[in-house]
Amino acid sequence: FFFKQKTAYEIRNCDWSSDVCSSDLDHHTGPLLVVAGAGSGKTRALTHRIAHLIGHHGVDPGSLLAVTFTNKAAREMKERLEVLLAQKLAQSQFGQPWSTLPPIEQKQLRSRIYREVIKDLWIGTFHALFARLLRFDIDKFQDPEGLSWTRQFSIYDENDAQSLVKEIVTQELQLDPKRFEPKKVRWAISNAKNQGWLPEQLEADAGGGQRGRLMADTYRRYRRALAANNALDFDDLLLLPVQLLRQNDQIRNYWHRRFRHVLVDEYQDTNRTQYDLIKLLVTDGRDPDTYDDWEGRSVFVVGDADQSIYSFRAADFTILMGFQDDFGDGAPDLATKTMVKLEENYRSTATILEAANALIAHNSERIDKVLRPTRGEGELISLTRCDDEIAEAEAVVHRMRMLQAAHPELRWGDIDRKSTRLNSSHSSVSRMPSSA
Repeated sequence: FFFKQKTAYEIRNCDWSSDVCSSDLDHHTGPLLVVAGAGSGKTRALTHRIAHLIGHHGVDPGSLLAVTFTNKAAREMKERLEVLLAQKLAQSQFGQPWSTLPPIEQKQLRSRIYREVIKDLWIGTFHALFARLLRFDIDKFQDPEGLSWTRQFSIYDENDAQSLVKEIVTQELQLDPKRFEPKKVRWAISNAKNQGWLPEQLEADAGGGQRGRLMADTYRRYRRALAANNALDFDDLLLLPVQLLRQNDQIRNYWHRRFRHVLVDEYQDTNRTQYDLIKLLVTDGRDPDTYDDWEGRSVFVVGDADQSIYSFRAADFTILMGFQDDFGDGAPDLATKTMVKLEENYRSTATILEAANALIAHNSERIDKVLRPTRGEGELISLTRCDDEIAEAEAVVHRMRMLQAAHPELRWGDIDRKSTRLNSSHSSVSRMPSSA
């Protein structure tokens, strides 16, 4: 404890003035929406925001909850934060810049930051963070059907869940899997959980009738089977915390007092259940539009409605659009104190941004912004038409090899090869270097 206090003291006494480069970092308490255009440095904004809270404002790392969209993003944020805080401490501890320290001393400093700061932070995906919360309090959950779980619950992956639904459909209910497809039933149950529904609500949504009753019965049996095995599926990791925090004022108030600063990345891709979790933690169950107890606490969300691509997973970009009504001051863009925009793009050329801005302008529901380039004009945009996914993979690989030939200084990792259709089993891709 003494060493943690000592580290915290040293971090707070570092020079943080150079880090306050915009209002998104200078912001301390209250709500703030950061509308971050593509390539505008939102990861940096989040990381520096956390570092600034800890270093400049002396916030206890254990009172921070930072939600990322992927586990990879969580790991990267922790690593960046570890390096950033170590860089700040280097001057106070060694009297010299981080870059001049020997590798062994850099490693020791990073290890110290990890042990005494990073480990106390709650940084992760919604599922990871609220699974962790359930490990503390799931035994206090009161299920409407009297089901129960212990803190040692297991988590079913999608294959486990699919197999269980299939067993219920084909063996318990003895239904025709061609007319009552287990995959579709599993999707309906998952969608119901993402909406916060129990079996009765799923039946009502299905319009009643025999199919609706069977769907609800399958959902009910599925829940009972999970509980019998002391197991949760991925959707339960969000649904049960919502129900628990709503029904138990004492538990909700504890976590509300614990997490005084809540940060959410990719806010445009949150669904209603995730949004309910954020509201319950931030406002302790009160209506967001009337909540005003912001002393020593904040909610800081980063996103962009123009980048919402997960509606098929129940993501709802209107949650981001409604932030100003829910938490903010509701003032116009130029006058608001609860929203800032990051519009400088550090990734793409002016030609690409001009085309992107022209396309995005057609979106009917959005927060107005214009991405501004920080790089040159760049090459003209070219369009390549391919007959199928194999031809597409060949075209992508050919273009990557041309880029490497023209720019030998590039590493494969500098070339974006992310594509949902780029099948790694295809011979063209399998011949790519493994370090790409």
